[in-house]
Amino acid sequence: MTRIISSLSEVSSQYDALFVDLWGCVHNGVKALPGAVSALQEYRAGGGKVVLVTNSPRPRAGVRKQLVHFEVPDDAWDTIATSGDSARSAMFRGAVGEKVWHIGPPTDLKFFEPLKLLEDPADIRRVELEDAEGMVCTGPFDSLADPAVMRPRFLLAKQRGLKLLCANPDIVVDRGDVREWCAGALAQLYTEMGGESLYFGKPHPPVYDLARRRLSELGTDVPDSRILAIGDGILTDIAGAMGEDLDSLFISGGLAAAETRTSQQPDPEALNDYLEKEMSSPTYTIGHLR
Repeated sequence: MTRIISSLSEVSSQYDALFVDLWGCVHNGVKALPGAVSALQEYRAGGGKVVLVTNSPRPRAGVRKQLVHFEVPDDAWDTIATSGDSARSAMFRGAVGEKVWHIGPPTDLKFFEPLKLLEDPADIRRVELEDAEGMVCTGPFDSLADPAVMRPRFLLAKQRGLKLLCANPDIVVDRGDVREWCAGALAQLYTEMGGESLYFGKPHPPVYDLARRRLSELGTDVPDSRILAIGDGILTDIAGAMGEDLDSLFISGGLAAAETRTSQQPDPEALNDYLEKEMSSPTYTIGHLR
């Protein structure tokens, strides 16, 4: 059974590093969450390392710019690991071929900029679906539209045996008070239709491998037993932590605020019902990161 805590500082001394989700934990898609920022600043001041582990399809540099826009200060984190970086590496290794159909908004086009870290990367070209060898999904064309609008094109893709590379496994995200669909919803639909989707963000191993490498680059050798994963996605952040055998802190006031009846803290009975339904067991739970 999960332990409900009132602040990160109650348990933070047990850990040398945090793998922290961004959206719903550190910011709400519009601005930074002050309590979370203060908690991370305090943790770092005590010598802990903070790796921001996000299912953003953007490269690390793009997420850094976004953090500035949301007014998340630099002293609240050490480094960033994004699903976009993991997915880009796979794409430039030819995971879905060289001619790809991009599903996503124009703001995600930096995803296709050459990746200089690889030797002999694939020559990736964006083409129309009819000419594609594979698909790359960074998000819906319209984040408010029902994912089912993609069924006709996904049917054609499935008939042609195309794989879909999903750069963001999140199903939904809350931008302020508005819930939006993410790339994971489209990948889920394609899989349900019989297509093959490749995932590189939470809860899948590649992004955790990247997070560990980024942590190691800080000059710190931290065993898994001293890493705490924090997030509000029970099917991404917490499922990923459980799969990696990491302790976890579930932020119940994010995506599951209604189900857990969270205002400042979750209702214990509602929380337990929700966790039983989701077959999940985070080590700790808190209403909001603070």
